[in-house]
Amino acid sequence: MQKLSESDLIINPDGSIYHLNLLPEDIADTVITVGDLDRVGEISKHFDSIELKKGKREFITHTGYLGKKRITVLSTGIGTDNIDIVLNELDALVNIDFQSREIKKELKSLTIIRIGTSGAIQADLPMGTILAATHGVGFDALMQYYYHQVSGDEHSLLDGIKAHFSHIKGIHPYITGADQLLLETIGKEMAQGITATAPGFYAPQGRQVRAKNAVPDFIGQLNSFSQDKHRITNLEMETAGIYALAKTLGHKALSVNAILASRVKFEFSKEPNKIVEKAIKMVLERL
Repeated sequence: MQKLSESDLIINPDGSIYHLNLLPEDIADTVITVGDLDRVGEISKHFDSIELKKGKREFITHTGYLGKKRITVLSTGIGTDNIDIVLNELDALVNIDFQSREIKKELKSLTIIRIGTSGAIQADLPMGTILAATHGVGFDALMQYYYHQVSGDEHSLLDGIKAHFSHIKGIHPYITGADQLLLETIGKEMAQGITATAPGFYAPQGRQVRAKNAVPDFIGQLNSFSQDKHRITNLEMETAGIYALAKTLGHKALSVNAILASRVKFEFSKEPNKIVEKAIKMVLERL
């Protein structure tokens, strides 16, 4: 089996993976990802015990136990460029032998649950809603660099989305579904819908401050898409990358979104921390 080069798989002198600064034994089979590094502690405070705390750059990791269940919480920072780092390095920690630099014969599948914040683009989704993403549709460029297999249901949705947004130059959307078992268990009785992932916070999400927006009424174009029972419900910056890379690498993923804003009513929650705490408790209770 071919060894991975030192430039393809960078391992720190202490044996940890390059960016996350983690050793293979540092992570649990269940990983909760959050964008905000401060949110790591807001989750791990609910653990019965914490065995590890590590941090490097924006990547903060706590691993501990909730009852008998071992869980890792990891901050990713913002955007699918960071998701590219986090998903590949998590996979390397469990599926590559760091001593031989070879892929293991028996591969492990992690359970990856994102707890993030998002803005609703449908008028009937109030602030405070906790939403599980049935699919992630990406408007970023990440998956142009990977072979990405699409299922039959995803093919149909992607064809419809490409047709709906075909008038916007330079956009090449991709789509991936959530892990069905996680959607039925962790996402049970949550609001559900397609989560759109943008490559930025301002113009890529339809905002205009001073720089002129080249895609007018992007929110209206998102919320007007519907196909069968599916519609795009909310907009953020990581879900599609997590879903697509998790599937590509053989892991299970679900994105749980705390709705803090209504993009169609131009409102933002006055109690965002309470909504995020609600999402955290819902996920931990169902794990």
